Amino acid sequence: MADNKPIVLAYSGGLDTSVAISYLKEQTGKDVVAVSLDVGQGGESLETVKQRALACGAMEAYVVDAREEFASQYCMLALKANAKYEGVYPLVSAISRPLITKHLVRAAHQFDADTIAHGCTGKGNDQVRFEVSVASIDPTLKAISPIRDLSLTRDIEIQFAKDHKLPITQTEKSPFSIDQNVWGRAIETGFLEDPWNGPTKDCYTYTDDPAFPPVEDEVTIEFKQGVPVKIDGRDVTPLQAIEEMNRRAGAQGIGRIDLIEDRLVGIKSRELYEAPGAVALITAHEELENCCLEREQHRIKRDIDKRWGELVYDAQWFSPAVRSLDAFIEETQRYVSGEIRMVMHGGSAVVTGRRSDTSLYDYKLATYDSGDTFDQNASNGFIEIYGMPDKVAAARDVKFGNGIEVPDNSVE
Repeated sequence: MADNKPIVLAYSGGLDTSVAISYLKEQTGKDVVAVSLDVGQGGESLETVKQRALACGAMEAYVVDAREEFASQYCMLALKANAKYEGVYPLVSAISRPLITKHLVRAAHQFDADTIAHGCTGKGNDQVRFEVSVASIDPTLKAISPIRDLSLTRDIEIQFAKDHKLPITQTEKSPFSIDQNVWGRAIETGFLEDPWNGPTKDCYTYTDDPAFPPVEDEVTIEFKQGVPVKIDGRDVTPLQAIEEMNRRAGAQGIGRIDLIEDRLVGIKSRELYEAPGAVALITAHEELENCCLEREQHRIKRDIDKRWGELVYDAQWFSPAVRSLDAFIEETQRYVSGEIRMVMHGGSAVVTGRRSDTSLYDYKLATYDSGDTFDQNASNGFIEIYGMPDKVAAARDVKFGNGIEVPDNSVE
């Protein structure tokens, strides 16, 4: 019978979802299947998370090592799109939610569930990302959020966990809400909700203090069609590239972001992020695109990149619009191959060298020295034709007394 079908829960191992297992069982009488993915967040092992889910009352714990899948199929798309929401924030949670949802739906099919639950609140973006993604993959599935639908606050959840003796790690003394994966780390709530309060040292894990950096670190990253394939001459997978740049850029304090952000649900939120590898790789990728993309293609792509980041942030990963943008972005990467040399130090990643067989930079056209192949005489006709619309319009303005006034600089 449909009423006996289990509920599949996106389980992180933290407070919200641990409380959700017991609460769902109490309120619905249904079994709960907890689904957990390793997307490079570090910390506890999948086995530890699995055992906690079972200890909290889950019927089954479905766990997946999805690090390679996440890095190659999600992070690399974000890198090709130079995705930075509001110009600064590499998408961390937004690109992991579609992957997690795919596995939630897979588990729902495997365990014959008709409902997927998550532990998001009503104020955040992730509730939208999970539920829109579920509907995009399998519109017959229902999606619910016990935390949101009951407006449960963290203090109430903590007390519920104590009353039910749930094995959770979050307490009143550690109020941060943290989401992290190999692409970055997001920190919010607690004293950070007052935007006047500065971050403290304990907020950061992925980055060291940029005010006290080690000796500068020079790195050479080789890309093939927009994807990093070598670091300092050594072959790397996408996951290895991200992990190494997280370590090296993180040691230099690169990728710290403190942002008042416009959430999808319409409120402003103070968010703290760490994304050392993402920031360093995007910096290198953008500079290689400067070399390899044709001018108009590059101008359009910068607009596309911005919209891609906004749409993915806004839960549209599986939308027709994003699929179409993906096709454009992928086409632009055909010739984005070559090497970028970059110096990382004290919070900054600075490109110092570029080399590419597919670059459109032509030394003989660019140089001002002998050997210059640029025909400077051609500029006369170009300027005449290019400026003709302005010249004709200006003549009309003068005819009707609307010409641009020129200041009188005569000396009396």
